[in-house]
Amino acid sequence: MTRVCELVAYPLKSCDGVAVDRAAIGPEGALRGDRSYALVEAGVDPGEASVGGGGGYVNGKSEPAIHGLRAEYDLAGPTDATPTAVALSRPETERAPAAERTFALPDEGDDLADWVGEYLGYAVDLVRDPAGGFHDDRAAHGPTVVSQATLETVASWFDEIADATEMRRRLRPNVVVDGCPAFFEDRLFADYGEGVRVAVGGTELIGVNPCQRCVVPSRDPDTGAETAGFRERFVRKRRETLPEWTESDRFDHDFRLMVNTVVEEASWGDTLAVGDEVAVEGVVAVDESGTPVADAESAAE
Repeated sequence: MTRVCELVAYPLKSCDGVAVDRAAIGPEGALRGDRSYALVEAGVDPGEASVGGGGGYVNGKSEPAIHGLRAEYDLAGPTDATPTAVALSRPETERAPAAERTFALPDEGDDLADWVGEYLGYAVDLVRDPAGGFHDDRAAHGPTVVSQATLETVASWFDEIADATEMRRRLRPNVVVDGCPAFFEDRLFADYGEGVRVAVGGTELIGVNPCQRCVVPSRDPDTGAETAGFRERFVRKRRETLPEWTESDRFDHDFRLMVNTVVEEASWGDTLAVGDEVAVEGVVAVDESGTPVADAESAAE
C-alpha cells in the first residue's frame, strides 16, 4: 500500500527543510509556510524576478554559497511551517567569520538579510509571502511528490551521493511516498491538457507535470560542490530505467524527476499527514494552470 513516509517543508527558500508529521494546505494550494520567505538581491521585486539563475532570487541556481548556510526553525504550529524564528549558521569565508545567530521573524528580517549579505559579499533582502510562498512553478505550486524508491535508485547512480536522504535534500520534495516502485510518481502526470487526480488521505492533489531539474541536484547540499558529470549520467540512467508508464508529451526530455501538483480550492485547509494512504484516481482535463475543468473540450478552450 502506497503511503506518505515523509513530509518536508522549506520555510526559507533554498535553505534546509524541516520534516513535519502533519502539514496543512495553505490558501493558494501550497503547504502552509513552505517557501514563505526567500532571499533576493537588494531592491529586486520578487514578483518580477525570475527563479532561474541570475534572475534576482538568491537561490541554489544562482548562488552556490547558499548551500553553506544551515537553518533550523521554530514553526508557527503543528501543521503550519511558517517560521517564527530561524537559527542560521554560516562557515568562515574571506569576507566573514563563521557565526551562528537566531532571528525572530518577521521582526528581525532586515537583520537576517544583513547577516546573510555579509556572508555572501553583496546586499540582499528577505522577502515574505505568507499566503502562496515563493515557488519555482508559479502555476502548479502544490506539494511536490517523489517516491522513496526513486530516491534510493537515483542515489545509487552516483558514488558521490551517500544515500536516499542526501538525494532528497538535493531534489527538495515536499511529499515522499513508500510502498511503491521507483518512479511511481511518473504515474501522477499525463499529457498536456490533462492532470492526474491523486487522493492523499482525505486530500486531493492534481498531478500536473514532471519537474524540470536545474543545477541544484548536482550540488552537494552542504557545500555546494558540484558532482562532476551529474547531468549527463542522470540523463543516461533515467533513459535506461524509464518505466513504460512515463510516456507523456509533458515528459519531453530526460532531465525531469518529481511531480508538481495543483490543489483545488475545495481542498485548501485540508491536512496531509505521514502515514496517509495514496491512491491514483484517474485522469482529468485541466486548464493551463493545472486546474480541473469540466471536460476535455473546455480544457482546449
